[in-house]
Amino acid sequence: MSKNKKPQRYLFEEVLDFLKHNDSKTFNYKQLGAAMEINNDQERLQLIEALELLKKQGFVIEKETGKYQIKQTKQYVTGTIDFTSQGTAFVVYDQEQSDIFVPAKKSKDALQGDLVKVYLFPKRGSGRRREGEVVEVITRAKTEFVGTIKINPKFAFVVPDSHKIHVDFFIRVNDIKGARDGQKVQIKFKEWKNGEQNPTGVVIEVLGYPGQHKTEMNAIMAEYGLPDHFPDEVEYEAKKLPTEITKAEIAKRRDFRGVTTFTIDPADAKDFDDALSIQLLDNGFWEIGVHIADVTHYLKVGTVLDKEAVNRATSVYLVDRVIPMLPEVLSNFVCSLRPHEEKYCFSAVFQLDEDAQIQDQWFGKTVIYSDRRFSYEEVQTIIETGEGEYKDEILVLDRLAKKLRHERQRNGSIFFDKAEVKFKLDGEGNPIGVFFKTQKDAHKLIEDFMLLANKKVAEFIGGKHETAGKSSTKNKGKEDPKYVSVYRVHDVPSDEKMQELSGFAARFGYQMNLGNKQKVAQSINKLLQDVKNKKEQSMMELLAVRSMAKAVYTTKNVGHYGLGFDYYTHFTSPIRRYPDVLVHRLLEARLNNKIYSNKDELEHLSKHSSDMERTAAEAERASIKYKQVEFMKDRIGETFDGIISGVTEWGIYVEVIENKCEGMIRSRDLKGDHFMYDEDNYRYIGKNTNKIYGLGDTVKIIVVEADLVKKQLNYAFADMEEKKTKFVDHKKRRGR
Repeated sequence: MSKNKKPQRYLFEEVLDFLKHNDSKTFNYKQLGAAMEINNDQERLQLIEALELLKKQGFVIEKETGKYQIKQTKQYVTGTIDFTSQGTAFVVYDQEQSDIFVPAKKSKDALQGDLVKVYLFPKRGSGRRREGEVVEVITRAKTEFVGTIKINPKFAFVVPDSHKIHVDFFIRVNDIKGARDGQKVQIKFKEWKNGEQNPTGVVIEVLGYPGQHKTEMNAIMAEYGLPDHFPDEVEYEAKKLPTEITKAEIAKRRDFRGVTTFTIDPADAKDFDDALSIQLLDNGFWEIGVHIADVTHYLKVGTVLDKEAVNRATSVYLVDRVIPMLPEVLSNFVCSLRPHEEKYCFSAVFQLDEDAQIQDQWFGKTVIYSDRRFSYEEVQTIIETGEGEYKDEILVLDRLAKKLRHERQRNGSIFFDKAEVKFKLDGEGNPIGVFFKTQKDAHKLIEDFMLLANKKVAEFIGGKHETAGKSSTKNKGKEDPKYVSVYRVHDVPSDEKMQELSGFAARFGYQMNLGNKQKVAQSINKLLQDVKNKKEQSMMELLAVRSMAKAVYTTKNVGHYGLGFDYYTHFTSPIRRYPDVLVHRLLEARLNNKIYSNKDELEHLSKHSSDMERTAAEAERASIKYKQVEFMKDRIGETFDGIISGVTEWGIYVEVIENKCEGMIRSRDLKGDHFMYDEDNYRYIGKNTNKIYGLGDTVKIIVVEADLVKKQLNYAFADMEEKKTKFVDHKKRRGR
């Protein structure tokens, strides 16, 4: 396993968390290291440095020489700070189960995402949210930011793009790097001196003028720390990889080259990391092979290539480009399961009966030959018409997939089927149209077999069947290094969120059964089905998604609630996800009765992968939002039908039905009455007219403004604008 140095913030959090849960005891660094499964000299040195710094900052005390203990105090907590656009913040602590409200101007020199120490104010009244004040920044989440520069004769300021960065950065004139007033720039945080109102930064790159496609997309990449190219040494190592398929290597693998095999992907896909094979065996069972590109055959531990893949952790899909995890020679050629080419794979092979019940399974290294590359659209046509190349094989796969799907639903799997917004772009990257990507049977066919492979690989590595019955405790064997794995987990939603969803659904006449987790899952599925094609569909789907916990990577298996699986991992996309690479290595070790890595290192890589996945999702959303604003900028003054998708104290969000572009009507712009915010019922009520604007209502809006710089759409209610126009016309007539 490569010993990639841990980010300091992760080690701080781990040490503090361990000492908090053992607050009555003292530990030396060796005892701490053993408890945290730190077993190499480099990490032990990091641990010693972290303990000394935590002691210096007052978080731990040295009771006697070399013996450390958490500082006993109920007035302070440490956690990650999350700002609102109003400058207030919440500090999330206690493994993200609790948060502290930080009023505006009580955040000291903290910036979005920093690990901070917070002083807790005395609690006032039962049930009230705890409040506190930031007293120290322990570690910075990031040091590079993007914004618009405002230049004065003697100094400059950079106004950050992110609404969660609540201060401007002071820039000295000799640190602007040739930027011109009003341009977008990337800056590096320099310092924030005690008592000063603003942090100081230096410009490190000029991105261009706001509102231009190239500028804004590069700004998104810079804001989220996304690389625009691979380092030369990474490209060089990738090009040196041996790419030929050899007889010696084939001899070590199970040969599927003579079995019907094909890929099914989007029409514009360039990397194909999964393929399906199918054949009818003499015993009457269907043998279905889920073949995944054998990335780890080329991506060796500790190489420059592997370290770069670790850092990126995931491919990122912006509106106009892909930022891959692996260089193109790997992702699009060597590891891509292209048609009519022999490829190395790591496979999960199942024997299924006509009811899609598994009668036998096998995992191992293979070699395949893809007979055909299908698009989803081609397969969907075959499913719907029963005609086309490999129709018999595809119809069998579809039939088996539907039975797998039905079983998942019966066992509590939740089916979200929200349409994905996609843009048609011209040669310059400008949006010229919007379309919706929806899941049909062809997509679900692939998904069902990928889910099956992921589930069964997780069970195999985690030793589900070998440890079953040895203890009443779930996941007996998880402490045995032999069964350590990386899981994709999705925790049970909180009772509070489920009660909130149930209460809101009841207002629209939908009843939910919250008796147990399986009943909850069934109720959510029924709710999602019942709201199909109704005005509240979009809003209910959004609320249901928000009620769910976030899925993450971890070595601690709590199951996947959304899928209804006790064991689940990611095995099927190693070209674009690093956790899948780890799972391939873990599976290979398990098959060879060896141990790969240790739990602490895997947990660190899992946390890093979860963080990078979240960053990628935020960047993808930012790029979509920018294209939505760009698409609507030529539609100022036009009227659209929309649905109220959000109600907050600062305004009402409306999603346009025909293109899913969401904008806001600010509360201060609600005209014609004094509108009061009803927080409990997600609505605004007119004091004199009793006019109600509530979540899920169908409304007509007018596009008022499309701010490309802020990536914001501002709307107005059409009925309010009509009233305003009539009022103006009446005054004009009276003036004559």
